Amino acid sequence: MEAETILITGVSGFVGARVARRFAAAGWRVRGLVRATSPRRLLADFPGELVEGDMRDEAAVARALAGCAGLAHVAADYRLWARDPEEIVRANREGTRAVMLAALACQTRRIVYTSSVATLAPDPAGPADEERPLTEETAIGAYKRSKVAAERLVESLVATRGLPAVIVNPSTPIGPGDVKPTPTGRILLDAAAGRMPAYVDTGLNLVHVDDVADGHYRAFQKGLVGRRYILGGADVPLRALLEEVARQSGRRPPSVRLPRRPLMPLALAAEGIARITGREPRLTRDALRMAGYHMYFSSARARAAFGYTARPWQEGVRDALAWFRAEAML
Repeated sequence: MEAETILITGVSGFVGARVARRFAAAGWRVRGLVRATSPRRLLADFPGELVEGDMRDEAAVARALAGCAGLAHVAADYRLWARDPEEIVRANREGTRAVMLAALACQTRRIVYTSSVATLAPDPAGPADEERPLTEETAIGAYKRSKVAAERLVESLVATRGLPAVIVNPSTPIGPGDVKPTPTGRILLDAAAGRMPAYVDTGLNLVHVDDVADGHYRAFQKGLVGRRYILGGADVPLRALLEEVARQSGRRPPSVRLPRRPLMPLALAAEGIARITGREPRLTRDALRMAGYHMYFSSARARAAFGYTARPWQEGVRDALAWFRAEAML
């Protein structure tokens, strides 16, 4: 029996590249959608066929979907800051719209859509689950607003047009291949290089990127259409993360805890400089606002539905630092 083909968007990125390899390892023929201007650093040994196209171009996506039984829409504009924040919203909302409408037109049989825990509200009482969806009005920052808008669009198409999509909500992936790097990858790099002498009191849910990729495959196989599944790992205070990076890098861990409010003027100044240089600032007001919450999440639904598991978060730190060193980024 000939293997079926799946189209995967975002294959030049951190998560998309690993999702493509997971499907290929399971015997799928993989087709990757990549923009002409996308970096090719992660594509040297891509396990399938690459086709050029922009996720916002519905006709290009439809051409790429021809003959595909499945779709994994992983591509996203993952920035916490932009000169024009609406660029992020437009890319993620309209890109998702174009991809999903193309899938409907092509009668794609099965879809896994990569959302984010950014669409979910943290729970002051403990780890949050999938039943705490944010609205665009309650989401902090352009990235979160964009992912909320895109997720609501997918849910609407599931309800009104029968879109066969399962939704996954990864938490904070770490590990090899963080080529950009992501905001969390920058924290790892800065901490390993000794550039983070202090920290704020916050926390996040860390998960190895390969476990996120495996969760995509499992959700595609067994998830319920229209259902959200958190793909997370361990809830980790930022201080504990920085101490682990210091331990693995042979550096002293940070000992100074900073309050968030006095940092706001520094974030405002950093954003002002970034508007001139065009380079994303290391400190933003939205990031400080988000740091006011411990972003802890439960993956119990994914474990029960399709056997999702996650390895110890320290392995993600180890693999990320090893990759950064091998790529001369650290």
